[in-house]
Amino acid sequence: MSIRKKVLSKAKKATLTFLGFVCVAIGIIGIVVPGLPTTVFMIVAAWLFSISNPRFEQWLLGLPKIGPAIQNFRNGLGMPLKAKIFAVSSIFIFTALATFLLVTNPLVKALVILVAFLGIWYIVGRVPTREKVIDEN
Repeated sequence: MSIRKKVLSKAKKATLTFLGFVCVAIGIIGIVVPGLPTTVFMIVAAWLFSISNPRFEQWLLGLPKIGPAIQNFRNGLGMPLKAKIFAVSSIFIFTALATFLLVTNPLVKALVILVAFLGIWYIVGRVPTREKVIDEN
């Protein structure tokens, strides 16, 4: 391998690792900010870490609340009903706050409402609802 390819590989890995930590930080902020998803950013972070730094991927998968959600996503399982209800209600509340209190431009209001409806449609209509998994052991 040439020196240039090694440098590019190291630079790519460092950039992807950095972006992974940015996603983790946004996900942590999403824990307390309504309307900002946590799990989505953690899933993206796990994907970035899987490419750049498997040690951080394992760390993320080992987290008690987030790790199982990432594994469920990777295994093609859906969201629990409680999580769906919480996600939809968070989107609704965030949209209501944004459109009635924060945003004054009618075009931006319409865009926020459109994106919210797309998010709700996706969660309700496209993401499967996961039933409780019974341990077979």
